[in-house]
Amino acid sequence: MGEKKGSNASSNNQSHCFEPFISPNPITSLNPVQRFPKIDKTAFVSQFSSVIGDVSICNNVYVAPNVSIRAEEGTPFYIGSNSNIQDGVILHGLFNRILVGTNGYSIYIGNEVTIAHGAMVHGPCYIADKVFVSFNSIVYTATVGRGSFISYNAVVTNGVRIPPGRFVPPGAHIDSQEKADVLSTVPKDSKGFVHEVQRVNHEFPASYHLLFGGNRCSCGFAYVQ
Repeated sequence: MGEKKGSNASSNNQSHCFEPFISPNPITSLNPVQRFPKIDKTAFVSQFSSVIGDVSICNNVYVAPNVSIRAEEGTPFYIGSNSNIQDGVILHGLFNRILVGTNGYSIYIGNEVTIAHGAMVHGPCYIADKVFVSFNSIVYTATVGRGSFISYNAVVTNGVRIPPGRFVPPGAHIDSQEKADVLSTVPKDSKGFVHEVQRVNHEFPASYHLLFGGNRCSCGFAYVQ
C-alpha cells in the first residue's frame, strides 16, 4: 500500500473487512509518513488482532486471534510465506534496523516460521526460515539461524546469533555469544513436533477464508445477507 494517498486509501486494502484492526501507523517524529500494512490475499488475519504500520505479510500466513503486530516505532516488519503467528503473540520493535540484503527491517521473519502462543519478538530481530519460537519465549535484539528451536519460557537477547539448527532449552537465557555457540542441535522429537505444528497451520488460512466467506462485518465475523 505504501504512503497514504487520500481519505479512501484504506478502502483499497486487501483486508478492509478488518479495517478497525488493520491500520496505518500514527504520524510521529520517528515515522512522519503513514504506511499501511501489505497483506497477501491468501494470508488470514484473525479477528481481534492488530496489524499496524509498514508490515508485509506474505502468502499463506496465518495470524491467530489476539495478536499484536505494531510497526509504529521500529519499522518495517516482514513475515514470510507459510509462517504462523499464534494467539497472544506480540511483535514490536525499536527504531534500529537490521539489514537483509540491501533492505533494513526492525523485524524480519522468514518462511515457514512458527511463533507460538504468548511469545514476544521485539526488534531489531532476524528470524530465519523454519525456526520454531515456543510458548511464552522472548526473542529481542537477536539473530536466529535457520531451523533452530527456541523452547518455552526461553529468552534470546543481547545481540546474540543463534547458529542454524540449534536447540535453546526450556527456560534458558541466551544472552551471550558464548552461550549461543555451545547450544546442541535440535532433537529428533522436537523436529517432529515442529513438522506437525507447521503442517496444520499451513491449512488454516485457506480453511478460515472458506469458513468466513466473503461477507464479514468490521469485527471479522461472517454474516448472512
